[in-house]
Amino acid sequence: MNESSPVWHPFTQMQLDPEVIWISRAQGSLLYDREGKAIIDAISSWWVSLHGHAHPYIAEKIASQARTLEQVIFAGFTHEPAERLAARLIEATALSLSKVFFSDNGSTSVEVAIKMALQYRFNRGA
Repeated sequence: MNESSPVWHPFTQMQLDPEVIWISRAQGSLLYDREGKAIIDAISSWWVSLHGHAHPYIAEKIASQARTLEQVIFAGFTHEPAERLAARLIEATALSLSKVFFSDNGSTSVEVAIKMALQYRFNRGA
């Protein structure tokens, strides 16, 4: 089924309008297309690569948290799960850290790390 998509998908040349595979659901390490054909998800990310798609425990924890608080911006706000996780991360390190900076993805974390390093050097007069 070659339906035109309004999404410009990564690694594609927009004018060639490549056929995309429509995924309707996932379970464990498998993705399922609209016709029900199973496809091994060999490129999944985050917790999916460890625990699989639709893991019941993870899904319940996400739903439980969303019923309490989905998201709040960290600019002047905080919440108990973030505070608890930061404390656990600090405890897990052998370094004498006192703060944790959360970033939303890998590329942003690199940008933040560079900015922190530059600010550190500036503050030290280097």
